[in-house]
Amino acid sequence: MNPESPAPEPHLAWATPAPALYAVSVGAVVLAGAAILSNDNAGRLLIGLAALGLLALAILGFRQRPRLAIVPGSNPLLVVRTLAGPTEYTPGQIIRARMVGYRRLGRKMPMLEIDVRGADGTEHLLIFGRWDLGTHPEDVFEAMLANGLATSDTTRYE
Repeated sequence: MNPESPAPEPHLAWATPAPALYAVSVGAVVLAGAAILSNDNAGRLLIGLAALGLLALAILGFRQRPRLAIVPGSNPLLVVRTLAGPTEYTPGQIIRARMVGYRRLGRKMPMLEIDVRGADGTEHLLIFGRWDLGTHPEDVFEAMLANGLATSDTTRYE
């Protein structure tokens, strides 16, 4: 490496942990085997549907890796990966980013909400939880603050 060349900028990315997705995949295979071995037709149908659901969840999880990424620099970008592929948002396209607590199963779960304006001018609400990011959403929000993709008051209206 040439000592005069600048070091590459770090790339921050968050995704559902791969071991969790592998576990879901194994669960889908086990359920598929149970559906094949089942003697009850109704049970075979239900177990087969559960296996398909787990398989779909695993495929979606692997397809959307990394789910959220920050490309730091003088012009930082927020990259959100969906089934259609990655979408990049500049700081000017991020309307608001904030931490919100939603009640789930009797507990308050932290979620990262990001309001963005797409290239075509439509607004989208993106919501990420711990499963999507593989870490606490507050950590991702702090990284957004550090890279200029969110403001400390968490709201910016145009």
